[in-house]
Amino acid sequence: MAKRVRKSGKGTSDPGPAGTAPGISDDRLFALRWRRARKELIGPLGRLYGGDTEIDPLLDRLRGLLDRHWQERPTDLRLLDLERDLNPDWFLSEEMVAYVFYIDRFAGRVSNIAAQIPYLKSLGVTYAHMMPCLKPRPGASDGGYAVEDYREINPDLGTMAEFQMTAMQLRASGISPCIDMVLNHTAKEHDWAVKARDGDPFYQAFYRMFDDDRLPKAYERTLVEIFPDQAPGNFTFYPDIGPTGKWVWTTFNEYQWDLNWENPEVFLAILDTMLFLANKGVEIFRLDAVAFMWKKLGTGCQNLPQVHDILKALVQAIRVSAPAVIHKAEAIVAPADLVPYLGTGRYAGKVSNLAYQNSLMVQYWSALASRDTRLMTHVMGSRFPESFRRATWATYIRCHDDIGWAITPEDTAAIPGMEAKDHRRFLADFYNGTFPMSFARGADFQSNPETGDRRTNGSFASLAGLEAALERNDPDQIDLSIRRILMGHALIASYGGIPLIYMGDEIGMLNDRSYLDDPSLADDGRWMHRPVMDWPATETTTGPAARILEGTRHIMATRKAAPQLASDVPTHVIDTGLSGLFAFARPADDRTLTCLFNFTETSIAVPLTLCGIDAGATLLDILSGETAPVEDGALHVAPYAALWLRAAA
Repeated sequence: MAKRVRKSGKGTSDPGPAGTAPGISDDRLFALRWRRARKELIGPLGRLYGGDTEIDPLLDRLRGLLDRHWQERPTDLRLLDLERDLNPDWFLSEEMVAYVFYIDRFAGRVSNIAAQIPYLKSLGVTYAHMMPCLKPRPGASDGGYAVEDYREINPDLGTMAEFQMTAMQLRASGISPCIDMVLNHTAKEHDWAVKARDGDPFYQAFYRMFDDDRLPKAYERTLVEIFPDQAPGNFTFYPDIGPTGKWVWTTFNEYQWDLNWENPEVFLAILDTMLFLANKGVEIFRLDAVAFMWKKLGTGCQNLPQVHDILKALVQAIRVSAPAVIHKAEAIVAPADLVPYLGTGRYAGKVSNLAYQNSLMVQYWSALASRDTRLMTHVMGSRFPESFRRATWATYIRCHDDIGWAITPEDTAAIPGMEAKDHRRFLADFYNGTFPMSFARGADFQSNPETGDRRTNGSFASLAGLEAALERNDPDQIDLSIRRILMGHALIASYGGIPLIYMGDEIGMLNDRSYLDDPSLADDGRWMHRPVMDWPATETTTGPAARILEGTRHIMATRKAAPQLASDVPTHVIDTGLSGLFAFARPADDRTLTCLFNFTETSIAVPLTLCGIDAGATLLDILSGETAPVEDGALHVAPYAALWLRAAA
């Protein structure tokens, strides 16, 4: 018997200031976009829900939902839709630069963000990621990722009206607003969860609830713990649900209830919510915790094929009503599992537009600690395609989260003398500062006594050595730490993708241990690298902050003038055989740009032929604007230097 798909009476969006773009028929545009999307939706929706649901009625409901949001879409966003329909690769431009910040720590409130637009523009920013800003549950909220109401802004930060105005101001300045959309779970205080707890069977089906612990125990045999210190296990028993209580799937924390994506009502409700937010001005959704959305007994319940069907269906549906919108998958997983989030096979060009290049981040820190780039060259050169169809990486060195040392035995097997577990232990010790001669100042996070693995917290500058160098007042070490930071920014700006600058990294902000004085933050060490923005430091003209800011601005400006760094240009990793050097080529139509990075404190002589460059070539380093220092067919790369080389005109 087919499962009845019930109409939801909740979640309609408020009518917005809709209007018709001049000379464009609303109905005709919508019909064309629906026809484009329908053929892409039938497959994934059929695979997800065809076993228990009649697909044609589901498609009819889906079209009605999309049409309603299209009718409510504001005029200026419809014009942006048309522009991006005509140029769907807009986000692949070399001019894209992203900035990531917590609203309260950057500007205080949503309404104050506009005042900082000139600062963002000075960095070349075209994409502003406002960290979790939707209304969280009261108290502990996993840094805002336990959402109580997706349709309201956190009242401590402002209102939805203020957000809509700020989004409009950012858009007018050429900056695309990005927010987090948590797909795997809601807060247990969300209206859906409250109704489920009160016994409404319709909303109980939105979550994964069990009458006893037999299935939870069976699932646990193959699941990993995400927060073993603070939230061990993946299920929580609630004695007040029903007459005998229920077990609820809670992957992350007991107050975050996993959604049941096997229920098509969840798909429709989340899509309805995303389109509501798109009509408020969101242009980029960071899709949080996507790897966990589908569950299957006997698996790790991560990265299952159905996840990609969900993403394809969401992305293709949103292209009907809001084609200006793109999506970034937050999937911090192994390379083999990560690549499909940018589309392979039948999903190529049809799922997430962006995904975090977690491996580049991990390998940067690994090579920096070991002064050895062999593992970096192997992983980046063998685990990832050189380019994608209508998709690219979000490249970063640090973010709001911890660093998980994703070093696998399969990868270290290619490096003589390297063993994965030992290398992970070395990196954790190096970056918590206990390894002899370490320059880093970080801290362990979520130590797992069973595996011995530890993750790492710390700001970019503190992990790169600036904090320790300043403590010792050592000018040489200060200089080396600044070189490491700028090399990192040059790496993410050139590797391929959109570089993400995490707030404060552009001025070398250090670890902030004041979080320990706040009882609401003290149990989460990640707040150590989430400091309040140091605005006075952005005005200084001397010292480390000024040098890092000037260097970062120059790197991003140089990126914008280099067509070889557009994301549709392949990234070809070069194995030079030199263990301290990481190299890759960006072969554009006119000229190739070859990028070199020295991960050591000593100069490296690199024969040009090892980089695929003619020994007699005259090269321009576009970062410095000077002719590259070549002598006897070898290029000399200074300590912690980054060179972007192309043939001189």
